[in-house]
Amino acid sequence: MIDLKDYDNAVIKFRKSLNFTMLPILSWDFYASNYEEIKQTEEDSVALLSLVSANSWNIDTEILDTRLKEDKNVIVVTDAKLNIVFATKNMWNMSQYYPEEIIGQSPKMFQGKMTSKSTLKIISEAVKEKKPFEVTVVNYRKDGSTYKCWIQGQPMFDNKGDVVNFIAFEKEVA
Repeated sequence: MIDLKDYDNAVIKFRKSLNFTMLPILSWDFYASNYEEIKQTEEDSVALLSLVSANSWNIDTEILDTRLKEDKNVIVVTDAKLNIVFATKNMWNMSQYYPEEIIGQSPKMFQGKMTSKSTLKIISEAVKEKKPFEVTVVNYRKDGSTYKCWIQGQPMFDNKGDVVNFIAFEKEVA
């Protein structure tokens, strides 16, 4: 009997050491259709928390989790020079770009002829003044088609009060 107890404990310890999410069999139908999205969101959440830690952001991480998981925002992070350093995997759904394709690029890559210069000026001034902004802008997908993108951006300060990143919460709007 002791052998079975040791075996059960070993199985429990082994399962806890694995890096995957257990899904109840009865709920498989519900989870199966959303599993990839749930998995990607969890990966994005871990990556965002890593950015928070690495750059000493002065932010409540609950806000990031809510914006990603509940609000389903696309999240784009740039460095202080406005080069994209992170984008959530749901970027593809909005722009047809995979996050890997835009890392190192400027958010200007989404702009084109129909992008309002006055809206871009609002963003530019807010960035220079290190202040939050909220705009809706016409952006371009990878295939050249346009979409209206609501963007709420803000500078991210470290514990010393220096701007280390900018973060944008984005959503396609009608």
